[in-house]
Amino acid sequence: MIFRSPYADVPIREDLTLTEFVLQRARELADKPALIDGLTYDKITYGQLADSIRKVAGSLAARGFKKGDVLAMYSYNLPEYPIAFHAVATLGGVTTTVNPSYTPEELAYQLNDAGAKYLLTVPALIDRALAAASQSKVEELFVFGEAAGATPFSVLSEDFGELPEVPIDIREDLVVLPYSSGTTGLPKGVMLTHYNLLANNQQVKSCEPMSEADTIIGLLPFFHIYGLQTFLNYSLYCGATIVTMPQFDLESFLTIIQKYKVTRAPLVPPIVLALAKHPIVDKYDLSSLRMIMSGAAPLSNELTKECEERLNCKIKQGYGLTETSPASIAVLDEGGKIKPGSVGQCIPNTECQIVDIDTLKPLGAKERGELWIRGPQVMKGYLNNPEATSEAIDSSGWFHTGDIGYADEEGYFYIVDRIKELIKCDGYQVAPAELEAVLLTNPAIADAAVIPSPHRSSGEVPKAFVVLKGEATPSEIMEFVAAKVAPYKRIRRLEITDKIPKSASGKILRRILVEREKMARLSKAVKEDLPTQRLDLLQELEDAPGSKRSELMVDYVKAQVLKALEIQPDYNPDDNLDLEKPLIEMGLNSLMNLELKNRIYTEIGVDVPIQILMGGGSITEVVNFLLEKLALKSIIVGASFSTNENIEDMEEISL
Repeated sequence: MIFRSPYADVPIREDLTLTEFVLQRARELADKPALIDGLTYDKITYGQLADSIRKVAGSLAARGFKKGDVLAMYSYNLPEYPIAFHAVATLGGVTTTVNPSYTPEELAYQLNDAGAKYLLTVPALIDRALAAASQSKVEELFVFGEAAGATPFSVLSEDFGELPEVPIDIREDLVVLPYSSGTTGLPKGVMLTHYNLLANNQQVKSCEPMSEADTIIGLLPFFHIYGLQTFLNYSLYCGATIVTMPQFDLESFLTIIQKYKVTRAPLVPPIVLALAKHPIVDKYDLSSLRMIMSGAAPLSNELTKECEERLNCKIKQGYGLTETSPASIAVLDEGGKIKPGSVGQCIPNTECQIVDIDTLKPLGAKERGELWIRGPQVMKGYLNNPEATSEAIDSSGWFHTGDIGYADEEGYFYIVDRIKELIKCDGYQVAPAELEAVLLTNPAIADAAVIPSPHRSSGEVPKAFVVLKGEATPSEIMEFVAAKVAPYKRIRRLEITDKIPKSASGKILRRILVEREKMARLSKAVKEDLPTQRLDLLQELEDAPGSKRSELMVDYVKAQVLKALEIQPDYNPDDNLDLEKPLIEMGLNSLMNLELKNRIYTEIGVDVPIQILMGGGSITEVVNFLLEKLALKSIIVGASFSTNENIEDMEEISL
């Protein structure tokens, strides 16, 4: 079953390059601020932006930069960032954006893989940039501002050369080369064309109706496709004003929103969490903020509601990947229907389908499988890696995301898991193989495996399982890795083990470790998350006659099973669930059963033994157990209960 947008497809312009498309209104809005430095308050108007892009492009051309050449941007968010990016694009060149937290070794890898001719950085990163450049074929190093060993970027505006005419094929010629780990392995260059990006901007217009009246806070990093494309290029295309922040600081962030009356804020879940929880937020006037767009990682329903109520501001989520430029699925307008847990519907010109992982058979509504996407925003491929490209994009043009999800009858998508090995930490991709390679350079380590570990604020963090052959403590190993990788890649949890589970061919059986870790974290949560209140259900059960009591409990357990399966967010108790069928045969794996156990205990104070849930027990058996326990304990609303039994049971199954 192929899902499409409820909106009509939009015509995609093919007569403009990306820069021409983004700056269409530059002359009309010549005196309007396009970018403001949130720390220094310096401004660049739309007229100045267009003029600076033209000058820098001419200077780069005079230096010998030509179509197809690559400039690496290793920088924080600055108002000058789009000047460099679009100057390169004007010449038919390619910008490879680099995470400013990268170590010299990580930067050198990307410089060499991308074939960068020039490197542009900031003074704070100059030492790392110089070290990496010395390990690459970079011909010249530029810097925003001034730093020893680098050419000031400002000279490119002074040393003006004539701007050459460059023929650009927008469907074939690359404009940006961000790096992604795809579904596995080391980071790969994602080849995105002019057409990919300008098409995605036009697709997004229907679901993010921004205008010149909007002011956007430029906090999300421009090196990331979410910040670069969905926010920076799109905001300029719409004529909005962008206030940049080089790094996140909560007080500076709140000050900027208040000072510049920011209307829209593209964010990631950890920042939404701070807005919902931190007491300092109440000291600032954030009334101008109308919309928060959260992406890069899932945002819980509870956190969404809490933040919306505190700020009196709408929050909506979307779904995308570096390989899809990035937007693919979103809530389609400000007044659109928002379903809890859903990332929205297909944006225009986009097709999505859910496919069985094993048979590759297309699935219908509410059936789980891998999400595939097809549309004009899908990348050209991975740089110099035809094998990875063919694995990711099939002959029919479908991009295989590696994410597990389902869609309901209205075409709203839900992402519930991933089959790819990547760790998503604070919105960034972390490749386990990269960290495993670092770990194995430690002489005390015989073997290692890295997996995602659930984390309340970061979503996931890297956890290492390590087999030792020498003496080393977990903290020593974590410090060893921290010295070699960017901060977000650091090992945050570590477990010494006797053996790494592997297949006969020697491949790490990562899913075994992932399942083990999820159950361990949930076991801990069950013991800590003790019940504080009782649902109205308990009072209904107390007052109901015997037969009605059974019906109420059946409805309750069915609802919890549906929630655990995540089949139907708005469940209907009359759904046809076989009451006698073992839960494990319904598709409830060990993780889902533990979630079911946790929810029932938290809500009504009865601990269902894991042996019932995992040992072939059915809905009927769970209902009978709960009714028996309720009757034996004479539970009433507001009663308190001993939790010793629960803790002991959880300790038995804790891994």
